[in-house]
Amino acid sequence: MVVSRDWQEVSVLECILGGLDMDVTVEREPQQALARLSKCSVDALIVDCDLNGSSQFLRELPALQRQAKTCPLVLMGGPRQVHDLEDTGALFAFEKPISAEQAVRTLSAARNLIVDGRLRYDGAALEVLVSLKAKANQTLQARLVNVSQGGIQIHTDCAVEAGAFQISFALPSSKVQLNAEGEVAWKDQRGNIGIRFVKLSASEKRALQLWLAQQFLAN
Repeated sequence: MVVSRDWQEVSVLECILGGLDMDVTVEREPQQALARLSKCSVDALIVDCDLNGSSQFLRELPALQRQAKTCPLVLMGGPRQVHDLEDTGALFAFEKPISAEQAVRTLSAARNLIVDGRLRYDGAALEVLVSLKAKANQTLQARLVNVSQGGIQIHTDCAVEAGAFQISFALPSSKVQLNAEGEVAWKDQRGNIGIRFVKLSASEKRALQLWLAQQFLAN
């Protein structure tokens, strides 16, 4: 459960926790969250300290958890709000704005507590096609082997010359389609080619960061 009205931070958490195959419930009002927690259990509780009423919520939470299932508590907010975890009983904290890298580090530390061995990832999911279009409008298809923030590794039996390409592919197990500009960084004699991203939109870069975070947590 995420207790927050900050939709930007909530969207980051929903994306990464979705990669862990965890359903996310969002409560905008702390008292409504307390009422819901009194009736059902959750795997983890993430509370926005910037939300009005969050301090009272955290004061009432221990009494509720003595009667119900205790779950890991994660705080998010500015540095002043999350600097002292002992008073709240929280085990982990995010400083806002949350970055994908920050979320990976924190949820990696918490994952043994909050996902209970449910992390799964199919390594064969990278068996997808990549479309490469050169400046001469020549288009070829290759197989995606690996993805990172800086670029991709592909495999193809076609000859690929050095230079710039328009790259198009869907992130495996995702609805996100990336369209980037890239250049050949290296290649070998077996058809393996490394392509470096030279231009990627801010929204696509963000989507890629979140997708990579999901894969990291699921392994």
